[in-house]
Amino acid sequence: MNKNILRHYKTVHLFKRQRAVIGLLILLLFISFLSVGAGSLFISPLEIVKVLCGIEDSTNSLIILDIRLPRIILAILVGIALGVAGAIMQGVIRNPLVSPDLIGITGGGNVAAIAFLTMSAGQYSIHWLPFIAIIGSLLTTILIYVLAWKKGASPLRLVLIGIGISAAMSALTVYFIITGPTYMTVQAMSWLTGSVHGASWSSVLTLLPWIVVFVPPAIYWAKHLDVLQLGEEIAIGLGSNVQRTQMLLIGVSVALAGAAIGVAGGIGFIGLMAPHIARKIVGSQNICLLPAAGFIGAMLLVIADIMGRMLFSPLDVPAGGFIALFGAPFFIYLLFMNRQVR
Repeated sequence: MNKNILRHYKTVHLFKRQRAVIGLLILLLFISFLSVGAGSLFISPLEIVKVLCGIEDSTNSLIILDIRLPRIILAILVGIALGVAGAIMQGVIRNPLVSPDLIGITGGGNVAAIAFLTMSAGQYSIHWLPFIAIIGSLLTTILIYVLAWKKGASPLRLVLIGIGISAAMSALTVYFIITGPTYMTVQAMSWLTGSVHGASWSSVLTLLPWIVVFVPPAIYWAKHLDVLQLGEEIAIGLGSNVQRTQMLLIGVSVALAGAAIGVAGGIGFIGLMAPHIARKIVGSQNICLLPAAGFIGAMLLVIADIMGRMLFSPLDVPAGGFIALFGAPFFIYLLFMNRQVR
């Protein structure tokens, strides 16, 4: 009887969390719809519906379909990628204060992308950037993992070595900017800030396959991530191959984060903030946490993009600047709360 009651309680609790995830998706779609009309030229919701339904063909149609819609969809995809990547990283390392950008993984992608921009001097297509960023992130991850390996890679060593590698990657990024052609400096600095300004359908199609290929497996492996969070000894006792699972999940996180920064630039803190906010809403069970973190990450970036378009119009401020503006105090708050708990 008690087992039936417990099973019923778990089912009801999971259903509530699933409803919360669906609610986040609906809220994301609503904010994204409003974002289509935001900008120096306001477009009413009715006009947006007419254009999307193909009823009206006007200047508004050009603005919505060719300028704003690809920009918003790209922001959604980038936010999902960074949110899910951050949730995976926090789960694998079992530390709520880490994210791909704070332990050097995206720093490696930044170095590779900036080196590509400055050394190629525009000779190669910019569509190679996601692949270049992923290669940089992957090589950096391998370096961190090798340096942290000592009869296994403990979460503490991964974090400490990752922070050191992150500082080294920042120095390398500055080096490539300084030694590169002067005319590429502005483009490199703009890319480092992170923005979806100037996004096209080509950019959307460049990132979309990475989301389709890597997000579903991440959610499918959520139960393995739950086991890892119980601790290495318990996970091994439950039959989990800890090192292989860690490597697979970190690989997914690297692919998502690398592809996102390759398309949108060095947008930071979403991988840190989104999982924390999601955890407050849906709890820590990863089957719900991962999609919730993705949707919240998308919302954060869409809102930051709206602020960049509206607050200083006609200037278009990069969304990455607004994310960093709120992300840095959020990180300090997490440090303070973590100290209070201990």
